[in-house]
Amino acid sequence: MTDINAIEKALYSYLPSDAVYEKKLTESMKYSLEAGGKRIRPTLTLAFASLLGADEEVAMPFACAVEMIHTYSLIHDDLPCMDDDDMRRGKPSNHKVFGEDIALLAGDALQSLAFEIMTLDSTAEKAGYETCCKCVNILSRYCGAVGMVGGQVIDLAFENKKASLEIISEMDRKKTGGLIKAACLMGCAVGNASSEEFLAAEKYAENIGLAFQIVDDILDVTSTEQELGKPIGSDADNNKSNYVTELGIEECQRLADKLTCEALEALNVFSGDTSFLASLAQKLARRKN
Repeated sequence: MTDINAIEKALYSYLPSDAVYEKKLTESMKYSLEAGGKRIRPTLTLAFASLLGADEEVAMPFACAVEMIHTYSLIHDDLPCMDDDDMRRGKPSNHKVFGEDIALLAGDALQSLAFEIMTLDSTAEKAGYETCCKCVNILSRYCGAVGMVGGQVIDLAFENKKASLEIISEMDRKKTGGLIKAACLMGCAVGNASSEEFLAAEKYAENIGLAFQIVDDILDVTSTEQELGKPIGSDADNNKSNYVTELGIEECQRLADKLTCEALEALNVFSGDTSFLASLAQKLARRKN
């Protein structure tokens, strides 16, 4: 399976290198990209493409694109008008280093760059124009109003308000699960998956995405700021309902495990070796940071 270093190298290779007046913007973009993280989303894109027989080189631009969208969302999420967080992955948030104006624009620029790299001639020559178009459609959908951005709107709407489990689930499936689903489905598009395989990948993504957020809610209560690299207890501070407030920690872990089992069952559709994807789902459900 792909070395994370290969993803890192590819990500940085797409950053503008000839900026003069925009140098601060480029530094801001690079700052958040270099903040690291688990690179779960690009790994999922590459893993599904590989499962279906596609070369890593062909899938890499799409893997980088989904990580750029994820990074832009984190920059914007930390802004004072959103969650107003000062730390991200153990470092000061982008706006604390570069200012709110540049941080906002860096997020915008990463979003634009994601779609640019998916439609480069070099990308289309390897993946085909039809695949590029399909991936643009997938990522556009799941990062927009019916996906990640829509989930953030629900999140903002229920600050200092009681939210039902139905609303919490809808928010998490969109805000956290949207890009995870996009990552998996783009890998399927690169690998020319069948309709049945697309549906299976979607089910896998939905389940690990929701499990991921449930574990996030658990860690927000049980972990430390040093372990997570970001402030803890933010939901409690903002009076936000989440899975832990509604179900308790033990029931949340049981639900995360159940969702993980359902994700593993979805992989049975594929004829290739799904051991990496199965292992990844299990690790995410039991992670400590």
